[in-house]
Formats: sequence, structure tokens, C-alpha cells
Amino acid sequence: MDLNLKVGLTGEAQDSVTTENTAKKYGSGSIDVYATPAMIGLIENAALSAVDSLLPEGFTTVGIELNVKHLAATPIGMAVKAKAALVQVDGRRLVFKVEAFDDVEKIGEGEHQRFVVQVDKFMAKSINKKG
Repeated sequence: MDLNLKVGLTGEAQDSVTTENTAKKYGSGSIDVYATPAMIGLIENAALSAVDSLLPEGFTTVGIELNVKHLAATPIGMAVKAKAALVQVDGRRLVFKVEAFDDVEKIGEGEHQRFVVQVDKFMAKSINKKG
């Protein structure tokens, strides 16, 4: 299968910090600032948006590895944006350079890997786990 995905593809995702995506709400901390798990989800969404529309019908990508630093806190009320750039294509494994920003500064950076899967086969394997 030729994926026709090229290094250099980019994607973005945006969100606003609310009480629903704070460290306190996620249980990943005890204060009302943007949660690391929320930032990771935003980063994954940016990477997905870089390639998803280019995949053959019935295919998508799933996250398989993250190496991300959360560099700065963002309070409720601020906007956040994640950017992902495809830096390596190794068969069905995709490697992205990722960054996240709030209205003032860079709040996260790192690398994210995704794997191209055929949705029906992937879901069948997952459902078969139930027995």
C-alpha cells in the first residue's frame, strides 16, 4: 500500500482552557491550569489533522508513542494551539515534531509517533479482546 505521505506535512489544533480541561479536573494535578493530558490530546489531534485527509478510505492513524515536555502553565481563559510537522515516514510509522503554545509562550514540545491502520481490522482485533 502506497500511503503517499511526505515529510513536511503539517497540522494544527486549537482549544481554550476551561474548567473541563484543567489538571484538577483530569486528576493529573490539584490546580486549575491546562492539564498535561489535555495538551497531549491536542498534540495528537494536530498530528492526526496533518495526514488524516490524505489516507485511503477506511484508514486512520493511532498514537503509539509520545515524548513530550510540558514547559509552562496556562490559566483558565487562555487559548492553546498545537502544531505538528511530519518529519519521518517509515512504512506505516509516522514521526512528528510537535509543539504547543498559549497566547504568551511555548508550553510544550517533543516528538509523537503514529501508526497507519485499517479501521475495520484494527477494531476487529480490539473487539476480539473481549472474548
